[in-house]
Formats: sequence, structure tokens, C-alpha cells
Amino acid sequence: MRVLLVNTSENTGGAAIAALRLLNALNRQDGVEARMLVRDTRKPAPGKNVITYGPRLTNRLRFLAERLYIFAANGFSRKNLFAIDTATHGTDITRLPAFREADIIHLHWVNQGMLSLADLRRLLQTGKPVVWTLHDMWPLTGICHQAGDCPKWRTGCGNCPLLNHPSPNDISATTFRRKETAYRHGNLRLVTCSDWLRDIAMEAPLRLGRNVRSIPNAIDTDFYAPADKKAARRALGLPADKRIILFVAFKVTDPNKGIGYLSEALRRIVRENNIGNLCLVPVGREAGQLAGTAECEVLPFDYVSDRGTMRQLYSAADVLAMPTLMDNLPNTIVEGMACGLPCAGFDVGGLPQMIDHGKNGYLARFKDAADLARGLLFLLQAANYDEISRRAREKAANSYSEKTVAAKYLACYHECLAATDTSSQRT
Repeated sequence: MRVLLVNTSENTGGAAIAALRLLNALNRQDGVEARMLVRDTRKPAPGKNVITYGPRLTNRLRFLAERLYIFAANGFSRKNLFAIDTATHGTDITRLPAFREADIIHLHWVNQGMLSLADLRRLLQTGKPVVWTLHDMWPLTGICHQAGDCPKWRTGCGNCPLLNHPSPNDISATTFRRKETAYRHGNLRLVTCSDWLRDIAMEAPLRLGRNVRSIPNAIDTDFYAPADKKAARRALGLPADKRIILFVAFKVTDPNKGIGYLSEALRRIVRENNIGNLCLVPVGREAGQLAGTAECEVLPFDYVSDRGTMRQLYSAADVLAMPTLMDNLPNTIVEGMACGLPCAGFDVGGLPQMIDHGKNGYLARFKDAADLARGLLFLLQAANYDEISRRAREKAANSYSEKTVAAKYLACYHECLAATDTSSQRT
């Protein structure tokens, strides 16, 4: 079986990491040959089985052309210019040899000039079986990636709160209708990374009656595994005598990642519990801006792309703080748990599927900094911390291993191929 995974980037962002891990997991299965098609690849050369297309400048111009379209359609306003997508520009990948040779096309995150909706329609019209893993809500909405409290995705969008001049027929509504047209074609299966997003998708008009299954992201649980804490701290230059709270985000100052709630939780811990040996280690872009915001020592790390360094960070920490306000099935939590690092986060999105409250981590009430503080203290001071750590490791190994996830996707692929064969026989 030849599988072509499609994602905008090779290694930037959660969807890229998840797709790359699935690529490696599939290629370890007998009878499977998987490749990954991307627009943006790592330098100086792409990884094994990763292919790209077109000149870099041309691909960049497609991205900019779509931003210009959004800018003009939104009344020449920069409001949320880089936070929404309309899929007006992209590349016809059906012309590529890798597409023609594949038995299964597996889409992941294909925004920002990777695939337009016209390209998607053309792709589906070829009749090839297509699996689409939803890493956020964009395939189900007009233009946003996370709808939050907005219910308009249930009724066709329009009057979008993300736009400067919302109207009943704004670009959220027109893009919704274009998606509806594109999705009506072909043999398409929808997959989500979490039960939470699956339940949302089952209520979405844009699924067009299709069933939706939940398959988690894969992780190499042999690589991400418990290691010596003292050695990891020495290697990273972190203090040996501190209780380290790790916070990881692509951009740590993003309000949706909940840094405001984490800062308040840390202030409560320090002031109300007289704990002076705390250390916050934020990892991600703009991490340095958090210095002085938490009333405890802050040792920032810029965005880390090297997985070996991330493994050391998980091993060095005592607790992973994940105060995200909306997330699917964060790779960071899975990686940390596989390394035996318990997590405290809000009871939202896919986190309840990952964290068993009080057993391998702590689920705080949503947007409740005081409860988040209680959760962090619970994990930091737990007499049975080693047992909690062991349970975190077991949950990751049993639920998210490459073998487990690859088997679920292979079952999905075989179902797609069987449906294609049946359709061919009828015609």
C-alpha cells in the first residue's frame, strides 16, 4: 500500500510533527510505503521520504496572494489577517507523480497556500481514496481554526466576529459555501485527533453526513521515555535545587495558550503557600518576555525544534503546565507523559482524554487560576509522585504508541480502498 501524506510544513507546528511521526510509524509496518508531500521543508534538506514541490518563491507568492485577498475582502483591514484562511490559492498536486502513484491520499493541515478549495475539489474528483485528519476546526468552519464560543459554524457562518466588517455574506459565509461544494465529491473519510473534536465534527453541517472517527497522534515511546532528572538538568544548565514547572507553546505569549492564568496561578502559589524554590521554564517564541511576570525565577528557552532537547526538558521538569484555552490533542502533553512528566491543565478540548484527573495529572476547572494553582501544588507535593509519573508513562505507551496508532490508520485505509473497489464494481 502506497500512502501519500500531505501537510503544509514538514516540521513546523503540531500538525507537521504529528504527520511526520505517522509517516515514520507507517513505514515501519509491513507492506506499507509512505511518503510526505510538503510545501515548506527543513533546511538544508528534507527528511527521508519527504518531498516538496515548486520553487520556494512561487509558493511564497501563493501565500501572499491569499493574504492580499483576505486583506481586500475584509475592508483593507489587517484584523486577524494571519489568523484566518480562505483557501483561495494553492497547488494542483494531482499532476505530481507522487500523487498518481499513491493508493491513499492522507491530508493533514493544508492551509496558507498549500491547497485551495478548487485544488481539493479536483483532488477528490480523481476518485482516489482520501483521508483527512482534522488538527483543528478549520475544515468545519468558514475561515477560523478554532471557533471558541461562536456557534455560526453550525449554520453556515456569516457575520464573522473575526472580521473588521462582518456581514451575512462576508468571506466566512462564502468560504463556507465553497467548502460545501468541494466536499461533495469523492471518497473522503474524516478523522480527528481527539474524541472532543470528533464530537464537534459530528454536529458540523460540513461533514455532509459522513461518519467521523477519532485516532490520536502517534509518538515514539521508545525515544520519549523517562530519563535521569539530575543529568538532564546539568545538560541544560537548570538548577538542581528548584521545583521546575515547564510551559511549552509555539508562541508562549499567545493568550489562547493561557499564560495569564499560569502567571496568576504561580503568584498564588508563591504568596499563599510561601514556596520560594519554584522555577518556571517557558519554551517557545517570545519566552524571554515572561521574565518578571510570575514572582518566581524564570529561565526561558527559545522555540526548540530539536526533539532531543525537548526530551531533556521533559526529563528535567517536575510538572508540565498546560493552561491552554482550546486545544485538540497537544503533542506536548503526550511527549511529557511518555517521559513520566505529569501535567496540570484545564478541563477543555482533548485534555480530559489524555489526563486522568488525580491519577496521572490534574484537570483544573476551565479558566480557574486558583484551581490550576491547586493542581500544580498537588503534583509538586504529592507523596506518591513516582506513582503518578509511572501512570503518566503507562497512559502514553498504551494509547499513543506508533504501533497502536498505525494499526488504526491502516484499518481506515483498508476501509477506504474497499469502498473504492465496491464503487468501481458498481460502475
